[in-house]
Amino acid sequence: MEDNPVLLAELRPNREQPYEWKASCETWGVAFSPDGTWFAWSQGHGIIKLIPWPLEEDLLRPQGYSQCFKVKEVKGHGSLKEKTLDCGRIVWSLAFGSSSTKTGWKLWPRSWHQDVGPPGTLLLLATGLSDGYVKVWNVHTGRVLFNLTGHKDVVRDLSFSTNGSLILVSASRDKTLRVWDLKKDGKMLQVLSGHIQWVYCCSISPDCSMLCSAAGEDSVLLWSMRSYTLIRKLEGHRNSVISCDFSPDSALLVTASFDTTMIMWDPYTGEKLREFLHVSLPPAFDYSNAEPQLSSLRSVCFSPEGLYLASLADDRFLRVWLLDVEDPVSVAPVTNGLCCTFFPHGGILATGNRDGYVQFWTAPRVLSSLRHLCRKALRCFLTTYQVLALPIPGKMKDFLTYRTNL
Repeated sequence: MEDNPVLLAELRPNREQPYEWKASCETWGVAFSPDGTWFAWSQGHGIIKLIPWPLEEDLLRPQGYSQCFKVKEVKGHGSLKEKTLDCGRIVWSLAFGSSSTKTGWKLWPRSWHQDVGPPGTLLLLATGLSDGYVKVWNVHTGRVLFNLTGHKDVVRDLSFSTNGSLILVSASRDKTLRVWDLKKDGKMLQVLSGHIQWVYCCSISPDCSMLCSAAGEDSVLLWSMRSYTLIRKLEGHRNSVISCDFSPDSALLVTASFDTTMIMWDPYTGEKLREFLHVSLPPAFDYSNAEPQLSSLRSVCFSPEGLYLASLADDRFLRVWLLDVEDPVSVAPVTNGLCCTFFPHGGILATGNRDGYVQFWTAPRVLSSLRHLCRKALRCFLTTYQVLALPIPGKMKDFLTYRTNL
């Protein structure tokens, strides 16, 4: 059993809001930039905080330090300064995207060249709003680059491609997903229709070949990011699917549902590989106030090395799981949690809750085995079908396709 997550720091909104705004104070989104230098926090009331990372040492304590620090304001350090982005509407989603400016420089409007930032870098933050707009901000300057219009309802989730192409996918309560090309002046490339309920979540696979979308339905849809056509429907949940995420090598997909379960899939074959149940905690965890009947899932994500999962449920617990173990390996109490994400270099997990708070927790630090590193390297460019066609022993095929832990 792993050590339970330790609370490192807690951030709270630095201003009181009128009582009538209470319903919009939730932290629906938290995210680290791909390079790990920024943390974005939707603190409610239409405000985004962009915070340089890491936090100053007196705020973020080393692992094992149990005291909680409630921080009202975080100052910048070095050349990076904290920024406040006023979106004007309730923020329901956010996502970082990055690219080298050399590849798309000529496609950007001339008037914006001065806003791109240091030579060779471009870091963007997309925010999905309650009025259906998507605002895209330059992280370096804190200025708006795009106002993307087209959705008719709340933009519930956002996902950037990881290959630097600046392709952005938005998921909305209007039951559609939209694909945008930010290197072509925010052109809308495609509208994806297929869901019959609100779309809660979308995730582009790290190899940029697939898109997963989850809605208020008991199934999820897999789309091709090359042709923008439906690949398959994954069926197995018994209630609305609320969250989804691909493993770092794109070989696995995890989905989380209001039915209290997470399912791990092979996205290439549609096979259900494992199911993780949130009904009760194992006896090893002595949390007498757990409420099994309230364990609907809210968020799930893969760790950066691909060996762990983190989940938040309505029973007020953060759970960390190993891929091949049916019970959580560590648990921590998180009140009213809504979202979670791992630091891209490992060791830290961030959670956001309904009160507009962000909490930072210790996460497992693991030295990946040579076997897992080889599997991850191969699966970054081999599909399940290509692995199965290799002239190697069956046990090796099972390991490479995550059917067994060799």
